Order: sequence, then C-alpha cells, then structure tokens
Amino acid sequence: MPGSKKPDKEAAAKKKFSRRDFIATGGAVVAVDALISTTTADAAPASAAPAPTRYPASKGYLVYDSKKCAGCTTCMLACSLVHYGEQNLSLSRIQIMQDSFGKFPDDVVMAPCRQCLTPPCVINCPVGAAFIDEENGNIRRIDAEKCIGCKTCLAMCPQQPHRTVWNHKINKSTKCDLCLDTPYWNEKGGVNGKQACVESCPMKAIKFVTTPPDQKETEGYDVNLRNDYWYNLGLVENSTHIPPAMASSQRKPGAFKPKPKAKE
Repeated sequence: MPGSKKPDKEAAAKKKFSRRDFIATGGAVVAVDALISTTTADAAPASAAPAPTRYPASKGYLVYDSKKCAGCTTCMLACSLVHYGEQNLSLSRIQIMQDSFGKFPDDVVMAPCRQCLTPPCVINCPVGAAFIDEENGNIRRIDAEKCIGCKTCLAMCPQQPHRTVWNHKINKSTKCDLCLDTPYWNEKGGVNGKQACVESCPMKAIKFVTTPPDQKETEGYDVNLRNDYWYNLGLVENSTHIPPAMASSQRKPGAFKPKPKAKE
C-alpha cells in the first residue's frame, strides 16, 4: 500500500529534531551542573572553615637551664612533698631524667609542665577535668574530683615524658599547678606566689617567668640561667665560647705563671 511504503516525513522530522534537542539539552545540563559543582567546591572551604579556638594564655611558666641541673631530683622530692606530704619521685609533677651513659649536656633532661598556649590536655579531656583556671592566672590544672582516670590527657600530651603525671595511688591524672594547691606548704603559690621546685633547687636551674616562652619543642623553655661564675667553671654553650677568666688571661700573657720559689 502507498501509505506503508512512503516514510512519514513529519515523524522523521520530529525524530531528527528530538535527537538534536536531546544532545543540546544534555550538553547544557552537563555544563550547568559542572558550573554549579565548581562554584560549590570553591565556596565550601570558605563557609566550612571553623574559626580557630583561642585559649587565654597562662600568666606563669617554668623555664629551666638543663646545663645547670645536677640531676639531684631535689625539685621532684619537694614537689611531691608539698602536694602529698611525702617524698615520692613517682608522684612528682616535674620530671628529671638522667642518662648514666650520656655526655654533658645531653645527660640530663628536665621536664616541667609547659602551660601550653594551646593545651592538648584541656582540649581533649572528655569530662572537663583538665581546665583553665581563669580565676588564678589561667593556670592549666586538673580537677581530681572530676577526673575519671581515662588517661586521655597523658596520651594526648605531645611531650616526652608526658607533662601530665599519673598518680598511681588514686588512679587519676595530675599536673603542675604552679603550686597553687599545696596542702603541705605554708607558702602562697600560683602566679603571684612561690613554686617549690624553684625555691628548693640548689643550683637555681629553674625560674618562674610571666612571658610565654617559644612553643617550638622545648627550645623556648630550656634557657640560659648562668652568669660569669658558671662560665668560668667551663659551663659554656659550646666549645667555641671562651670563659671570661680564660679570655682575660689570654689578654694578659703570663698572668697564671707559677710564682718563683722563695730563696732559702
């Protein structure tokens, strides 16, 4: 039949138009989708970036001179004594490590709490036991009543040894409070008082300061607390430094020549 042999021109035109329309429409959709995705990806970081949390800086810090430290552990014994009424190195909140086979100045490592500007112990404590005491100079402390003994603060402290110390007698964490709470010491502690380690150190190798030290590792806390007397004993930074007494003798030839024997 003639109707079955002749193609339907109108249907063919519609079919041809539909394919073009599909391709054009599909390309436009892909382009718009890509544009939206790119715009969203560019805008996401700006809207999703949270503002960094700032913590009030402590008004007190302990710095030290590891080259002056004799490793006598007097500071450790004083710390445990004023806090717990007993001399126990395991309970001390300041740690002194000695390497019997090490060489000066790497044979002694001093490790008091840093009172970090961004304190990991405070940030990660799940119950708020580690906190910033804003009423007492922003000291980073641990409330023993709230502590559940999970040791999260020990695990999160990046320093070695951990500046948070485990109290094995009560199974809770403790840390330096700059002697703010010392039941066995009749001295005022905290940022406006005294610290047992500073007062007891026979070498005067620990000092209380109010300016935040450099937070890079321990370099900002291990400072030079020596004077010329220490330099004259040879406690210099390195072998290129000449002690003052030796330098003066070099300027005065024969200053240390032995005296001639007296005539008999």
